[in-house]
Amino acid sequence: MAGALDCRILNSTDATRGQPLGFRILARKDELEDALADLGPHGNTLTRQAIATALATVYALMTGDIAHPSDVVARDLTRWLERNKHLAENANYANRG
Repeated sequence: MAGALDCRILNSTDATRGQPLGFRILARKDELEDALADLGPHGNTLTRQAIATALATVYALMTGDIAHPSDVVARDLTRWLERNKHLAENANYANRG
């Protein structure tokens, strides 16, 4: 049974589970901004575009009081977190190829 369950945390969405939504959003946003910077201007085009789109979406959702968002904004932010949970996890590997 050893090795059947891999409990490594690969992204901030999993690492911050149980934390306030605002903290989770900021952590994931920072993680994606770092991944985009690491790709450089000539990195994987599809990955760059996906990260840029995800960031543009969250920037539009981060209005008002991020620590106490309305129910509608909180729902959309939660969906954003889940939708972009695995985005850029392998950006470094894709950039090497």
